[in-house]
Amino acid sequence: MWRRIEEKLISWKRDRARKALLLRGARQVGKTWSIRELGRTFPHLLEVNFEENRDVHAFFKGSLSPGPLCEKLSAFYSIPVVPGRTLVFFDEIQACPDALSSLRFFHEKMPDLHVVGAGSLLELALEEVPSLGVGRLSSLFMYPLTFDEFLVAVGQNALPGIVENADPAHPVDEPFHRRLVDLVRTYFVVGGMPAVVRTYTEKRDLPACFKTLDDLVIGIEDDFAKYRKRSPVARLAEVFRSVTFQTGGKFKYSNVDSPAGGQPLKEALDLLVKAGLAHRVVHTDARGLPLGAQADERKFKVLLFDIGVHQRLMGLDIPGHLTAGEVELVNRGGLAEAFTGLELIGNHPSHVKPAVYYWHRETRGAHAEVDYVIRQGTAIVPVEVKAGTRGQMQSMRLFMEERGLEKGIRVSMENFSKYDRIETVPLYAAGRLAQTGA
Repeated sequence: MWRRIEEKLISWKRDRARKALLLRGARQVGKTWSIRELGRTFPHLLEVNFEENRDVHAFFKGSLSPGPLCEKLSAFYSIPVVPGRTLVFFDEIQACPDALSSLRFFHEKMPDLHVVGAGSLLELALEEVPSLGVGRLSSLFMYPLTFDEFLVAVGQNALPGIVENADPAHPVDEPFHRRLVDLVRTYFVVGGMPAVVRTYTEKRDLPACFKTLDDLVIGIEDDFAKYRKRSPVARLAEVFRSVTFQTGGKFKYSNVDSPAGGQPLKEALDLLVKAGLAHRVVHTDARGLPLGAQADERKFKVLLFDIGVHQRLMGLDIPGHLTAGEVELVNRGGLAEAFTGLELIGNHPSHVKPAVYYWHRETRGAHAEVDYVIRQGTAIVPVEVKAGTRGQMQSMRLFMEERGLEKGIRVSMENFSKYDRIETVPLYAAGRLAQTGA
């Protein structure tokens, strides 16, 4: 299954100035698969899973000098460790903080050895490691399959190129446009988790996909026990499910169905974000660049990390969804807005953790909101996810007039087009908005 991040991993392999690498992301998004694919380009792959093999932890209790560590690991796994010819892969590295600490020394003392670590709770583990050494590690961030990756997975390899070459002056040919709209509809219910996409590609059986999604949700919630020292399992589950039902609006702790107060729920949400299971979309006043300079961290929306998990928790009416008209499809349950936000995140440069913003104004008797605010070069660009007629974008127009902006983007099920200062981008091309940002 092709993943765009594998190109970044190959670039890392070839970089003579490379550092030890951490591949970061939520559980089951494909980190191990992609690193094993990278391992196929080496004569030797030495893979250490710190959750599966606890005996190996003992090697990291004493000296963290990479030479002796490699000798022990080579003997234990009967795999040679040769700089330039062996990929050393520390999987679930968060389970062994001492191994995490050792990465800095590989860069200092064995810079020619390729060493990569991966884990699903790295943000929490990194907080507990006193020092990893500034400038001695690189990170790549990984997410569920984007829509482009999904297209390739289901055998539609030519469609991403067709979308990439389209613009308002050269819209997608209508037969391809219709096919892409139908595939977006399917992606909404399948999502981008590799196990679910694999089930779909092999069986083309949506009920089987839903069973795989249900198993994933159970596994995710079972994993909450690993965070229990920081937050009760019940609080995590309550917030996790509430994210789905609050999608499309400002997240409010008072709307979480929980007997707990605000602070425990805030701590639970912080943990879900650090685990990669949720993403904050933060309010920005957007009066200049960078957008984060005018952000208000107290006001935010929240996206669940995968659109398939989102719809499953939401209890989407699948037959109704598959037969819905395009206007109804875009407006249903915040799905299109969530999809667009996840495309912004998933298509963001993988070496940088993405920051996503929106704008709103709440005054007595008046409310205005722009779903997303992005940067394109040196320009601030508002983005609204809409299904209505072209005139129904009062918030975007207000925002553009107040900020003196030359361009706005409307994401919908329509083909590429442009009228006045508003450019229409089809939902299936939403990922392009991240690629043109900075």
